[in-house]
This record gives sequence, C-alpha cells and structure tokens, in this order.
Amino acid sequence: MSRRSRENEEINAGSMADIAFLLLIFFLVTTTMDQDTGILRLLPPPLDITVTPPPVKEKNVYEVLVNANDQLLVEGNFMDIKELKDGAIEFFTNPSNRDDLPERRPVTKAMCEENLGKAKAILASTGSFEARQAVKKWEEKLSAVLLLGTYNELPGSAIVSLQNDNGTSYEMYIQVQNELQSAINQLRDEISEKEFGKKYNELDPLKEGDKEKIKAVRAVYPQRISEAEPKNTGN
Repeated sequence: MSRRSRENEEINAGSMADIAFLLLIFFLVTTTMDQDTGILRLLPPPLDITVTPPPVKEKNVYEVLVNANDQLLVEGNFMDIKELKDGAIEFFTNPSNRDDLPERRPVTKAMCEENLGKAKAILASTGSFEARQAVKKWEEKLSAVLLLGTYNELPGSAIVSLQNDNGTSYEMYIQVQNELQSAINQLRDEISEKEFGKKYNELDPLKEGDKEKIKAVRAVYPQRISEAEPKNTGN
C-alpha cells in the first residue's frame, strides 16, 4: 500500500459513538441518585378565618422557643439544651400525674370495640369521610390493645410546639430537633423492648407482624412535634 493511500484512510467513528451512547444509558439506568432527606414535622394547617378554632388547654402544649441568641425558653423558663430531652419525656409520660401536664387516659379493649361498632354503624348509614376515618382510628387502637393490653394515650391536642427565630443558628436548630426526637425515640424503644423484645427501630415495616407492632408503639407515643414559621422575636 502506498504512503498516499494510507494517509487517506479514515477511522470509522460511527460504532464508537454507538458504544458511548449505550454506556451512557447503562450508567443512567444503574446509578443510584442520592435523595435529599428532611426532618419529618407536623406543620400547622392553613388558618381558616371563618372557623373558630377549638380551645386548647395550656397543659397540653409543650412550648419550646429558641431566640436569636440561641437561648432556649421552655414553658416560659430558660432551659439548658441538655435538659430538653428529659423535659419532653416528662411531658409525654406525666409519671407524677401533674395537673399542669397532659392527662393520659387508658384505652381498653371494651372501649375500642364499643366505639368501633358505633363508627361502623354511622359509616353504613352515611358513608361519610369522617365516619370512615373514625373506623380506621378505632381499628388501629383495637389492634394496639390486642398487642399491648390496656395502655394510656395522650389527649389528641397534646403536642410539642416549636418556634424558632429567624436569627437562630442552624447548629442550635438541629440540636433542638435532635433532643425532641431523641425523647420520642427513647420512649418508643422502651415500650418496644418491654413488649416485643427488640428496639423500635429494629422492627421491620415490611414484615406484616412488625408492621402492626410499629402501629401499636406509635399509638402509645405518637409523633407530636409541630413547628411554626420562624419569627423575628430578637433576643
């Protein structure tokens, strides 16, 4: 072959482009993208100015405020961040039956069966959404009683109300969140270990048996942390 003919030869790049395209598709299909995770919190619903909100007893609200100086004010008193977890646990459990903390009321099998029967009767006659929700609620409570026996529950209005300042540092914000969540996690672990022999986070939500156990533990200690919009409260 002459030198001139070798210089005129071209490399066929068509097949290389096809291979590169196939590799691109392969990586797009097989690569796992990291998903952003956030802190699960109950946000206050939009305020309906035409409806008068029901009164809420002060003892059923555990008020946690953080100002622009990262100072913690709990129930109107300054508190060290290290004391917040124990304070939240006391609010959720009220071990001394204090009058200024939520009153935990017993949930029995007879109570659940009676209210479930009433809710089903209303659902059969009206078919309303409220009746359907009531049936679901009492079915879940009955399931919890069958697993745990009679247990004490918080009032429906009992909640931890968290309010930050716009000047609150991110580090302090995370510390407060961690302490409040740790309180709930500890209580759930204690009852789960006592009743089922394993910690709450060791229960597998994909297993049918564990799924019911998780619901039962949540019935006793629900996630009741509501976070309001930050305000400019200053110091």
